[in-house]
Amino acid sequence: MMATRAEEGPRLPGAGERVLQGSSRWGVLPFLGPAFIACVAYMDPGNFATNIAGGSKFGFTLLWVIVASNLMAMLIQTLSAKLGIATGRNLPEVCRERFSRRTSIGLWIQAELIAMATDLAEFLGAAVGIKLLLGIALFPAAVITGVITFLILGLQRYGFRPLEAVITAFVAVIGICYLGEIWIVHPALGEVAKHAVLPEFKGNESVLLAVGILGATVMPHVIYLHSALTQHRIVPRNDDEAKTLYRYTRIDVLIAMVIAGLINMSMLVIAATVFFGSGLTNVESLEGAHRTLQPLLGGASSVLFALALTASGLSSSTVGTMSGQVVMQGFIQRQIPLFVRRFVTMIPAFIVIGIGLDPSRTLVISQVVLSFGIPFALIPLVIFTSRRDVMGVLVNHRLTIAAAVVVATIISGLNIFLLGQTFGLLG
Repeated sequence: MMATRAEEGPRLPGAGERVLQGSSRWGVLPFLGPAFIACVAYMDPGNFATNIAGGSKFGFTLLWVIVASNLMAMLIQTLSAKLGIATGRNLPEVCRERFSRRTSIGLWIQAELIAMATDLAEFLGAAVGIKLLLGIALFPAAVITGVITFLILGLQRYGFRPLEAVITAFVAVIGICYLGEIWIVHPALGEVAKHAVLPEFKGNESVLLAVGILGATVMPHVIYLHSALTQHRIVPRNDDEAKTLYRYTRIDVLIAMVIAGLINMSMLVIAATVFFGSGLTNVESLEGAHRTLQPLLGGASSVLFALALTASGLSSSTVGTMSGQVVMQGFIQRQIPLFVRRFVTMIPAFIVIGIGLDPSRTLVISQVVLSFGIPFALIPLVIFTSRRDVMGVLVNHRLTIAAAVVVATIISGLNIFLLGQTFGLLG
């Protein structure tokens, strides 16, 4: 299986090839990058809104939910990356090859709708961040957002490394901003450690919010994308190299997702310390959080918040556009220029801004739409990575299959529950 793939794929990058052959001391470095692009989806503007709401309403209580959701995300992103390594195909391509044409077209249509909803939230989040950072109106902030994302996407013509470097830099900016916020607020670290591992709730509303955090853990578009990021990046020539590559890929996922998890925990910890600790339990909008931080902690904290939100929105919006391209190419073997896709996916955001809808409310609604697509990406991923005829030596072990089935069931079930609550179908 691997020998055929090596003939079809591009030549191995020098450093990566030498590591796989055991003749280089570069170690894990040539393999870092794909998971850092994928992890951006786990700290997008939607996460900002959810974590701020959780911290302001219930203090540190729901920290354990973020820890649990991050562990689930690690497993899912590892499976996605492994699919790309083992097959040389991304998840949409495998679906097209294994399912009927009618099913593939149906999956493509829902995936495109989900990608548009995702991009709407992330683009709006970036525009709100720039608005808060520069003190300008939302419409010119959205124009600036569009220009910057076009520039970032333009880096793809120079290969994968420049784009990975820019996205990683955005992740670093978000992390540094929240590290600065943590330094300013001085949270009770003992309480943080306790609630990170102690499952508990405070009434029915906290249960529903926990479902929201857990249910929106895995983003379908980034499941599709991660498999595409690993499918041709470094191509193993045999089974031993595939196993070695997969081992390094797991390290990439572990590092990136730990960073994402710590940033998400920081969001909730800061909201809990500042808002809940001051009796401000109804801070739910991004603009409200920014406005409230300044009088409580000073101008530096609100600037750091706006900068982190901007970096989050710009990076996740770029990743969302890339995911849309993977979805179209994989499911129906069609492709449009990346810049055309970027332009088209910007239109809904400008419509929302033009008619005066509340950006934070629109962001929440888009997350509900996003929930529809999770089972359509997650269930095929678990099925395919558990089949030896698809994965070869990288097929899931029995324990991995059991864990993946549990995670897929929990996440899909929670999303159905959350949708039912949202539309009033459940009591």
